[in-house]
Amino acid sequence: MAKPVYTLLFLLTLFHSVHLSHQLQPSQSNALREIQQLLNHPSVLSSFDNTWDFCNIEPTPSLTVVCYEDNVTQLHVIGNNGVPPLPQNFSIDAFFASLVSLSNLKVLSLVSLGLWGPLPGSIGKLSSLEILNVSSNYITGFIPVELSYLRNLQTLFLDHNKFTGQVPGWLSSLHALTVLSLKDNSLFGTLPIAIARLENLRILSIANNHLFGEVPDLQKLTNLQVLDLENNYFGPHFPALHNKVVTLVLRNNSFMFGIPAELGSYYELRKLDISLNGFVGPFLPSLFALPSINYMDVSANKLTGRLFQNMSCNDELAFVNLSSNLLTGDLPACLQPTIKSRAVMYASNCLSDEEQEQHPSNFCHNEALAVKVLPRKLKYKRHDAKAVLASSIVGGIAGIAVIGSLSFLVIQRRNNRVAGKTLSTRLIMEKVSTINTVKLLSDARYISETMKLGANLPAYRVFTLEELKEATNNFTSSSIIGEGSHGQVYKGKLADGTLVAIRSLKMRKKHSSQTYTHHIEMVSKLRHSHLVSALGHCFEYCTVDSSVSIIYLVFEFVPNGTLRGCISEGLPGQRLKWTQRIAAAIGVAKGIQFLHAGILPGVFSNNLKITDVLLDLNLLVKISSYNLPLLAENGGMGGAGVSLPGLKANVRGRENHKDKDDVYDIGVILVEILVGRPIMSQNDVMVVKDILQVSNKMDDTARRSIVDPTIVKQCSAESLKTVMEICLRCLSDEAGDRPSVEDVLWTLQFAAQLQDPWRLDSNHIHHLNVSSLEKM
Repeated sequence: MAKPVYTLLFLLTLFHSVHLSHQLQPSQSNALREIQQLLNHPSVLSSFDNTWDFCNIEPTPSLTVVCYEDNVTQLHVIGNNGVPPLPQNFSIDAFFASLVSLSNLKVLSLVSLGLWGPLPGSIGKLSSLEILNVSSNYITGFIPVELSYLRNLQTLFLDHNKFTGQVPGWLSSLHALTVLSLKDNSLFGTLPIAIARLENLRILSIANNHLFGEVPDLQKLTNLQVLDLENNYFGPHFPALHNKVVTLVLRNNSFMFGIPAELGSYYELRKLDISLNGFVGPFLPSLFALPSINYMDVSANKLTGRLFQNMSCNDELAFVNLSSNLLTGDLPACLQPTIKSRAVMYASNCLSDEEQEQHPSNFCHNEALAVKVLPRKLKYKRHDAKAVLASSIVGGIAGIAVIGSLSFLVIQRRNNRVAGKTLSTRLIMEKVSTINTVKLLSDARYISETMKLGANLPAYRVFTLEELKEATNNFTSSSIIGEGSHGQVYKGKLADGTLVAIRSLKMRKKHSSQTYTHHIEMVSKLRHSHLVSALGHCFEYCTVDSSVSIIYLVFEFVPNGTLRGCISEGLPGQRLKWTQRIAAAIGVAKGIQFLHAGILPGVFSNNLKITDVLLDLNLLVKISSYNLPLLAENGGMGGAGVSLPGLKANVRGRENHKDKDDVYDIGVILVEILVGRPIMSQNDVMVVKDILQVSNKMDDTARRSIVDPTIVKQCSAESLKTVMEICLRCLSDEAGDRPSVEDVLWTLQFAAQLQDPWRLDSNHIHHLNVSSLEKM
């Protein structure tokens, strides 16, 4: 059993032999004891001593209590991603009801504790609160309107939770707000114009949600230094911002018009990432020489223009990615690889420098002419698709509105997706160290550190052979966790404590490391939150001729079992709930979508199985098996699917409908998610498919009769029907009749929204009333 790590559990070892220097109000002492009872293991409660002084606890990375006179003013509790899990009878409402007694609380951090359920409205009673951080939990539902009562709130972190609904316009009433971070949730809709009234805002991070539409005019936010919109559907116009922005991340959205010339006057800009969009028109070479710039990624757009050798660059510019655009001319001398401290990627343009693969010059000319008609063509397609989807899927005004909006996004993204080598490799990211939460949130220099905390993976890098030997105890046999046709898979532990899986590939023919550069570059780009991603590589050289004898690929290690284990093999009380199953299916679809569109050429026909889908400690799914050109019989690179703990050498044919192979496999996974039992053969698939087809044409009772009994009472009728319908479409016998991955992803997201936000419960009605008042 894992050692308990909830930090209030540490009260047993931290609150001892201390004389009272503050006498807390009885209500606050009682509140802290109640909080301990709600989080602690029952066996420790008998040891609780009434004489312990809460205000004299020595701060630790896990627990900090700060008092002023007879009141608790700061409480920081940092867990370990909900390990061990909270008791089954845990009540988030009771937990926050106890916190309310700490009426003078100014700073509250409850991070990685495994809190679940809607954030209670009682949070609004902590009227003195200035900093609130409840990130990395499982909090669901709407962002409660009661947060608007916290008029002194300056910092709000709701990251890495399960919040749904829209970004509320009432956030503009929090006039003191300087940091607003809502990333890694399931928020949808447009960004409210009211956000532009937060004049003190310095950080706005809403990455990894389902937000869309134009970004409001933020030029009046003169204090804004960090804007992170990554992985949404914003666009098509470049955001209007004040020129004091320090970090601007627009990666993986739906922006598609030109880059404004004003961007060249952002003299404080250090990081610019506009990759994976559809930007067209001329690139601004002046960006290379911005006085503060040190990171720039404009890859996977359709930017045009001619580069010259004599162009100047900022000496601090450490990372540049120009890949997959339509640039011509010569690579500037200041970007040449002779500058070792600078990482530069420029493949798939039409530049004269061919050290990285380039297109012929006429390719960029023809493509540049074609993009001039792109906006009108896209607009026509979006309009048609919107009407078709809206009329065919759901009836009712609310449903049509949602489908119309989301279909706009899906079609736009599908047409806007730019083929190219896209994922930038963060070769220069600093190592993130343990950060004192109190200091981080009170120090004016926290901006850059806060952004670094959002990185899910460390930078891809080259490992030394000595590092890998140390991690695996010199590749001892006890560290082997898998066997492949070309080598072993080892479990290792890096010097910083990170667990990794290391795949060794023995080269049958000897080549220099340059032979493998293109393939290693491809490996480095296969990094996504829903993939078991590569962290780096290492070459072992032959002592005779210095050729590469073994390639070691280092992957993240995912120890929490397979999706099947959490659906059809675990005990009924331990199986994933309906909303968790939809979230897992969405994660699988996102991972496959990235493989298809994230690099060029895409990675198709991945022979996906539910046992290839792993879950991390936050129940985030990661695909552990996908096709990757790695090894061929001639010693070059051929087909080998990445699989942890092993690599499977299985490449299916790349026929005209190669993308639909993976869609079929998603359908099979959806079958097991629905029925809650292992699907072991093609015959099982066909039998369940026939039953699904019959029951889906009948009523809700018939549909529920074939669903896993552990979730049958958890799913709404509309949500269940939507998942069944997309499952059947994925399993179509004709590949051409199967939906695209984008359609699958959109439909699953829609099913998730049908499950919760559209229920007219009291909470939803309250939000509707508030929204109506805001519009008046």
